[in-house]
Amino acid sequence: MRSGPLVRGLPRLWSAALGPRLNAARVYLRPPTIDDWRAWSELRRESRGFLTPWEPTWPADALTVPAFRRRIRQYARERQARSGFSFLIFRRAEAAGPGEPRGADALVGGASLTNVRRGVSQSASLGYWIGRRYARQGYMHEALVELLDWSFGPLGLHRVEAACLPGNRPSRGLLEKLGFTEEGLARGYLMIDGRWQDHVLYGLVDADWKARRD
Repeated sequence: MRSGPLVRGLPRLWSAALGPRLNAARVYLRPPTIDDWRAWSELRRESRGFLTPWEPTWPADALTVPAFRRRIRQYARERQARSGFSFLIFRRAEAAGPGEPRGADALVGGASLTNVRRGVSQSASLGYWIGRRYARQGYMHEALVELLDWSFGPLGLHRVEAACLPGNRPSRGLLEKLGFTEEGLARGYLMIDGRWQDHVLYGLVDADWKARRD
């Protein structure tokens, strides 16, 4: 899936060069730009049924250019304030698997660090999503290893938190494979798919991550 050309009439609100690019063997992460709207909206649209049970309900105009422009602006504000860092995840063209389109890098999903807290906390919340066609191929695990290396390295965080629905076994398995520890159950934690739903809470601290990586 190619990123489409710059949408006419829309400014470049930031470029990938203004944020970190995190490189792994098969994938890389970079901040989104307005140029990514077409590929992003197509992947989100085709994955709607796959993602809906695990996400907040999106507004009706969520996949439009104006909504994406607002999203990019919000990401830029968060980045400037250093309160959040959002990335898109791309699979390298040469890493395409059997039956996948070749010849261009492909957008496979996204990941973010939000609610970055400094002072005595030095922590953030991790979020992520992957397109239906790219699930269960190890792309997200590879991407999150790079993001966590950056979080506990250059970003200087002490702790990263994550939460997922109890029934989301793939997500729970991913977090546990990365070394996150299950810390409890938060009742009615987030409104997901139109309902307040319980979430399993996970945490990972820098010492544990660095011990795994040594």
